[in-house]
Amino acid sequence: MSTHPDIEKFMTMGPVLPVMVIPSLDQALPLADALLAGGIRVLEITLRTDCALDAIKLIAKERPDAVVGAGTVLTPKDAEKAAKAGAKFLVSPGLTKTLAHQDALPLLPGVATSSEVMKALEWGFTHLKFFPAVPAGGVPYLKGIGGPLPQAKFCPTGGVSEKNAADFLALKNVLCVGGSWVAPEKAMAEGNWAEITRLSAEAVASFGKKG
Repeated sequence: MSTHPDIEKFMTMGPVLPVMVIPSLDQALPLADALLAGGIRVLEITLRTDCALDAIKLIAKERPDAVVGAGTVLTPKDAEKAAKAGAKFLVSPGLTKTLAHQDALPLLPGVATSSEVMKALEWGFTHLKFFPAVPAGGVPYLKGIGGPLPQAKFCPTGGVSEKNAADFLALKNVLCVGGSWVAPEKAMAEGNWAEITRLSAEAVASFGKKG
């Protein structure tokens, strides 16, 4: 498989791709509504909780304006389950041969080194998740590999926050950033959806030049 045209479309619909861990299904729609109200339409729901697939299914069905993707996809079976739930794309922390050749949905695969980027390019993937972004070298690393590997475009995730998002987005090879700061665990636990809307709107306004 290779990078699907929709992946670039989803990556350029906004500056921030929220990385969402939803512990309870009753939080799914209020969270999606809060993010949508703040101007964020592309949502990544990680497959890290028991209700993740149900949350994808619920949001995909009830909120058609949202573009819902499944994150933490590790196997082709994960991909199939996500597709059946209604996800539009997949995000993985890394890339294996079997995952690279799944054909259930468009994939944004994770890489952390130049060798991994080269392997992804060899398999036809030009749009990649740089993970874990900050521990793997952050802005200097991405800037450094931009010269020899200009065809690779990234969504850095892992340690990205409102404090460093602008630095990542200023790079020519970065299309968007992934982060959880727009949907903090504390705000979710308290049902403070207005705060999530505020943070989302602030992110779109501050970093939206790439959207």
